[in-house]
Amino acid sequence: MKSVLIFIVVLLVAIQFIPAKVVNPKSNVSLEIKAPKKVMKILKKSCYDCHSNEVKLPWYASIAPASFFIKRHVSLGREWVNFSIWNSYTAKQKDKKLEQIFRSVYHAMPLPDYLKLHKDARLTQKQKNIIRNWTGKTPY
Repeated sequence: MKSVLIFIVVLLVAIQFIPAKVVNPKSNVSLEIKAPKKVMKILKKSCYDCHSNEVKLPWYASIAPASFFIKRHVSLGREWVNFSIWNSYTAKQKDKKLEQIFRSVYHAMPLPDYLKLHKDARLTQKQKNIIRNWTGKTPY
């Protein structure tokens, strides 16, 4: 049992040397999404930590293994939609992303794991409706 505990401690120390840092690229204001003030307020509060170049990292973001999970979530989030580069998307890409936002705001976002540590990011029904109406999409 003692050797297992020592192994775990050594492993936790060793993985601290594996880089997994989230980098916020320099933002170009002209590329950032333009939306009504109430929509922007919701996006910034509940979405920007994974879907922008303005990620606010918690204190534990530099400690492995949390750093690995955070980097992966942010990378995937930015890949899915990055509000900091919204105006670099084509009209077709924007339309598809708006459709995805319309669907995911009720079913998947923000992620439940994220909400465990960021309760203020939880969307109310009213906020979900504001986002869905803003997308201009309708249910199938």
